[in-house]
Amino acid sequence: MRLIRGLNHLEPLRDGCVLTIGNFDGLHLGHKLVIEKLAEHGRRLNLPTVAMVFEPQPLEYFLGDHAPSRLTRLREKTIQFAKLPVDELLVLPFNRSLADCDAEHFIRDILVERLRVKHLVVGDDFHFGKARRGNFALLQHRGQEYGFAVEDSHSFELAGLRVSSTLIRDALGEGQLAQATLMLGRDYSVCGRVAHGDKRGRELGFPTANVRMFRKNTPVVGVFAVTMTGLNGNEYQGVANVGTRPTFDGGAKVVLETHLFNFNQDIYGHYVEVHFKKKLRDEIRFASLSELKLQISRDVEQAQQFFSETLDMK
Repeated sequence: MRLIRGLNHLEPLRDGCVLTIGNFDGLHLGHKLVIEKLAEHGRRLNLPTVAMVFEPQPLEYFLGDHAPSRLTRLREKTIQFAKLPVDELLVLPFNRSLADCDAEHFIRDILVERLRVKHLVVGDDFHFGKARRGNFALLQHRGQEYGFAVEDSHSFELAGLRVSSTLIRDALGEGQLAQATLMLGRDYSVCGRVAHGDKRGRELGFPTANVRMFRKNTPVVGVFAVTMTGLNGNEYQGVANVGTRPTFDGGAKVVLETHLFNFNQDIYGHYVEVHFKKKLRDEIRFASLSELKLQISRDVEQAQQFFSETLDMK
């Protein structure tokens, strides 16, 4: 898969492409179904399969810190896209210029002249262009004029529920990780590089690997049983805290701190992935460090018990 950042780096596709457009936040099972169906059209027409996403996501541009929490950062999204039959991932910077872009201009200059789209798949609630004037009906009308087909992505349902990023976000917020896993088709995870922290975990007897979240907000908050991958091809079990560390007056910055069981290696700078398996409790403020240390011991014991029971079930 080729990653293309911005139209300036995109050469006009001579023969055209099949295209889908969206946020693809989380890249869940519904998204995967859309991509796989689109790729079938690509093979039939002998054209590359292209996915267009926006960075930041439009609601993040318009709402800032008040936008819904994000399931996947761009790098995480790119990793998941690379596992699918996508030839090119086109990332358009969502800025004032794109926000003010007229819907007709978007269709003519980007979809037709630059991408030369032959088959387009979007949701029937898809809106684009200045003041969101562009919609599915306009795409269908212009498709007949310019010679490209427009298909509704349709909703993907699981046990009668429409799979969506919003539903997954809600499930994670409620601690229903198993439900989120069903809709994602994988465990919810966060990727990042291990960075130096303030070493408080080490002082408490529970050293942690700190991963910078680079998120304005997060769909998961609390203490979780987790696994970590990205270290020498192995998977390590542990317990993680996601939050603002109220006991230490951490402020508004969200941090992910993971204590790995029976682990004593220098992993600073490693790019790792933390997989969330089970929520153990909410994040709370403790009156003393001794109370916090005791609770962490209980968290570790509870997480180890969870992994032991999970192993017994296999």
